[in-house]
Order: sequence, then structure tokens, then C-alpha cells
Amino acid sequence: MLKSRIAALLLGTLLVSGSTFATDTTIKPTRGTIDSVSDSAMQITTRQGDKLNVKITDQTKVNSVSKAKMSDIKPDSYIGTAAVPMANGELKALEVHVFAPGLRGSGEGFNPFESADGKVNTMTNGTVGKLVHSNGRTLTVKVKDMEKTVIVPDDVPVVLLEPGDRSLLKAGTKVVLFGEKDEQGNLTARGVAVGKDGLTPPM
Repeated sequence: MLKSRIAALLLGTLLVSGSTFATDTTIKPTRGTIDSVSDSAMQITTRQGDKLNVKITDQTKVNSVSKAKMSDIKPDSYIGTAAVPMANGELKALEVHVFAPGLRGSGEGFNPFESADGKVNTMTNGTVGKLVHSNGRTLTVKVKDMEKTVIVPDDVPVVLLEPGDRSLLKAGTKVVLFGEKDEQGNLTARGVAVGKDGLTPPM
């Protein structure tokens, strides 16, 4: 179950407070900068300054993350959003990633997710229904048998998530990766979201 959650959240991937979700189900991506890359691994420095060796395999999925605009969020867009749950049940977006058509349906769901500041918030992947243009965007997002209301302030980063390949994995590139550790504690990337043109992926 954890493996499928990790792979799903990569494609978009991204959360409700720890009091709502069990902490052992929380997805905790690794965020950092690539130092070097070989055929089977990449070395990264995390945002906390730790040095990690991360295995990459033929199954490692790579997606590019590029800058987008608020106007790119439209009715019927398939999106993901890391968001903070509010007292009224609505979600306040921390970021929004719009999936390219080829990634539509990726990771559909509502899951706990560790944000960049270490807090556990929510990740919602689903289809935009109603959209109101007023002081940013207010979205209804259809997620399987649920519907969530998401408030997207004007200053929230919006990015486009597209399929990529290993050529994007270069020294100096900012990444968010989702992986698994083996019994020896070695980390293998199941998916990597790669910032294009110097972008730091906001999820």
C-alpha cells in the first residue's frame, strides 16, 4: 500500500494534519539539489544539508516541473495541491501542480503529506469542477467519491508537471524525490520531480 501511495504522489503527488491521519502513513518526500549523477545513482544534498546517495533504476519515473500561471488552472484540469486544512473544512493551497494530459488520473486521492516545513498537511489529486475567480481561485476538486473545496491565494506557486526522462537529472538541479529504503537503509528513487530552468519544485 505504501509503495503505491509513493508512486502515485510522485506524479503529482501532495495532506491533512497529523491528528487526522496516522503518522505511519504520511508520505515524506526528500527535497534537495543534485550533486552528481551516474547510470545507477545520484548524489544529492538535502535542504537540511545532508548528503545522500540515491539509487536510480529502470523503474524510476522522472517528471519535469516548470513554472505555470494561475490562469492555467481551468475547469476539468487535473491537478494536485499540497494544502493546509482549515477549521471550516476547506483547504488552503500551499502550491498547485497542473498535470499534463498524459498524466491525467495520476495519484488520484486525498492523503497525508509532509510539507517542506516539516508539517503534515494534505495532498489532493483530482479534477477541477467549479472554479470561481475572486481574490485568487476557489476550486472544487473531485476526488473519487469526494469533493474538496480548495482556496488558492494569488501568491501561491503554480507549476506544470510533465513526463520527463533521465536527461533532466543534472548536477545543480532541484528535485523532490519519492523513494523506498531497503533493509540496509539504502534509498532507491521510485520517482523524481525535477525543476526546469532553475526552478525549485514547490511541492
